[in-house]
Amino acid sequence: MHETTLLKLFNDDIATAERLLALLDDEFQALGERDLPRLQSILTDKQPLLESLDQHGKSRSQLLLDLQLSADRAGLQALAERAPQGSELLARGDALSALLERCQAANLRNGRLIRASQASTSSMLGILRGGETPNVYDSRGSAARIGQQRPLSQA
Repeated sequence: MHETTLLKLFNDDIATAERLLALLDDEFQALGERDLPRLQSILTDKQPLLESLDQHGKSRSQLLLDLQLSADRAGLQALAERAPQGSELLARGDALSALLERCQAANLRNGRLIRASQASTSSMLGILRGGETPNVYDSRGSAARIGQQRPLSQA
């Protein structure tokens, strides 16, 4: 009984994780294009997927704990040794773990792109406000010294 439920949760979560991975790839493209309406749509689509993965993860853990097993790969392996569908349980669990690792890597990649974009935007705003001065070079190729700094809006 518990094995069948776990298998169903694994299969459902694999489909969910595949959809999440596709959304993370779409998000990366939208971030690069700075397509804010598309990013909002992706965020709206991602939220229920993340909630579902979280809820199913808790359910899987609870099922293993109810069987007096640890809620990790070792507990799943112990269950697989005594279940008729054991090899399939392990295979689906490993497939889900691999997919979730790919989702995490894609999420980290997207986070790096967001931070780089924020730094670039902050730098541009600093230049426009007059707080930061871009490097200007003189005829000798050295950094020119600019006497008085003025924001570009007042130049």
